[in-house]
Amino acid sequence: MTADKYTLLDKVPTTLEHHHLKLKICGMKFNTAKVAALQPDYLGFIFWEPSKRNFEGPLEAIPHHIKKVGVFVDATIEEISRKVEDYKLLAVQLHGHESPEFCKALKEKNSTIQIIKVFSIKEEFNFNVLEAYEEVTDFFLFDTKGKLPGGNGYTFNWDVLKKYPSKKPYFLSGGIGLEEITKLEAFLKVPASKYCHAIDVNSKFETSPGLKDIDSLEQLIKNLKKN
Repeated sequence: MTADKYTLLDKVPTTLEHHHLKLKICGMKFNTAKVAALQPDYLGFIFWEPSKRNFEGPLEAIPHHIKKVGVFVDATIEEISRKVEDYKLLAVQLHGHESPEFCKALKEKNSTIQIIKVFSIKEEFNFNVLEAYEEVTDFFLFDTKGKLPGGNGYTFNWDVLKKYPSKKPYFLSGGIGLEEITKLEAFLKVPASKYCHAIDVNSKFETSPGLKDIDSLEQLIKNLKKN
């Protein structure tokens, strides 16, 4: 199957024709309450021990309308399910080699969560791999391909997404900082961007791993409200 033949535009419904771009702040560890006060749509907590932002211990109270996302890399269904229960997660972001069958089984065990499946891009991407995940995930997330599963700190070629063949809403991630605002504004004018549900930011808005820079996040939010 070629990339041109993969189209599910009539298969997956969408409500994002005139959407408001949402914000996910990932890699939370230290100043969670201050970041939550900025009212992002999602806060991401990494549950992967090799990460500098691996989250452990109790979690500060967060308003329920801010969705808590657990980020995992090739964890077992049992491990993920425990974190979902312990931290009352509303979404799970899968950064590893999780199969469509894994995603389906995970959703069957945790029916209340949304599943975000991550795919890494550098200069090109075979969109055919998405097809098997259409029915077993709620969102895709496109991140920069690098040495780490995520948090590599630089962007990929967003022009690749101009050929996005699905109506599945997706998160745009990978090294997004204030210096990418102009680039983001340009990207939001291309047709495929109407399925961009949210941007996902992390390392470019930190003073140290897991400690977020409130001032720069406030500036980002001001810029997003213009779009």
